[in-house]
Parts: sequence; C-alpha cells; structure tokens
Amino acid sequence: MALVKYNNNSLSAITSTAGMPAGAMVLIKEQTASSSSTIDFIDGTSDVVLDGTYPIYLFKFINVHPATDSVEFSFQVDTGTNTSYNQQITSTVFRTFHDEADSGTGLAYYDQDQANGTSFQDISDDVGNGNDESLAGELRLFNPSSTTYVKHFMAITQDYNANDHSLNWYTAGYINTTTAITRARFKFESGNMDSGTIKLYGIKDS
Repeated sequence: MALVKYNNNSLSAITSTAGMPAGAMVLIKEQTASSSSTIDFIDGTSDVVLDGTYPIYLFKFINVHPATDSVEFSFQVDTGTNTSYNQQITSTVFRTFHDEADSGTGLAYYDQDQANGTSFQDISDDVGNGNDESLAGELRLFNPSSTTYVKHFMAITQDYNANDHSLNWYTAGYINTTTAITRARFKFESGNMDSGTIKLYGIKDS
C-alpha cells in the first residue's frame, strides 16, 4: 500500500479533506465471544462482506480465551450456502516457544499440517484457560471470491500456552477449491470461546 507523506507547506495549503486518501484497511465486522462454540463470518449476513469487494481479508484475534484448558484454536471455510466447513486444505506449520522458567526453547516444523485434509486447520498450540491466559494474532485470506485459483491463507498467532510458554505459531497454505469462499468459522478444538474479540477487515488496493 502507498505511503503518503505531507510536509508543513502541503498541510497549510489544505482547504478540504475530501481529497485525502482513505485508509487502506476497512473494518467490516467485529464479533465478541461470550461462551461461544464458534464465531462465524458469513458473506451477506449481519453486515459481513466476504466477496470480491476486497482482494485480501484480514481477521484479527484479540485476547481469545478458551473455557477449556490446553486447546488449539482453528478455522475452516465453506462455499455458497454450504455449512459443512470441510473444504480441502493443504498447509504447513512451524512454531517457536520459550517458557517462563527459561528452561525450554524451541523452533521446529510441527505436524499440525494437512495434505488435502478436510479438518479444521489448527492455527495455535494449546492455549491455557487460566484467568490471565489467552491468544492473539491474525489470519489473511487472499482473494476468496476467485473462481480461477485456489485460496491462499497465512496466519500468525501468539498464545500463553497451558504449560506456561510463550508460543508463536505460523501457519500457511491453500484451500484447494476454485469455488468462491463465502464463509469462515473459528473455534477451539473443544469447549467454548469464553471471551475475546475477532475483527474482520478488508484491505483495499492490495
């Protein structure tokens, strides 16, 4: 996205803000969990846009807290009016960690990937449910409305692991369909999302 730089002279000459560039990232929908089994974003429902309006969609996870201890956070998508959330995904995962006691560290490929699998794709390790434990991060979904190409995604999450680790998790892959994606679902592997916020943004001109 372009960086616009103004100086003193250009600012003093402004008589109207109508011509100033709008932000490239547009908030579409914010949802807050409250003992929620899933959080869904469905194109055309509750003001959600998930179509060809934007080339990239960005989901942000803010202090997502599980009701159950040591559970992985995951997502899946679907097409049209389908609600099975079982699209084929091919993915790759690696993670880094460091524990509070400074006794354990790691950087390694992790086996939570899929090869044309239809399960929910894990995008975090075991998030703790202690009062101060939660997950934060983001997921990018590229051109979900394409009917030519598969749909690429990239996710980075950071969580307070149930074993008192700071755990940084990297996931990337593609959803192996040329049908337009119209919905996305987020959930923990078991139990509810006790609290937390997920925001959906559209990224313009990208």
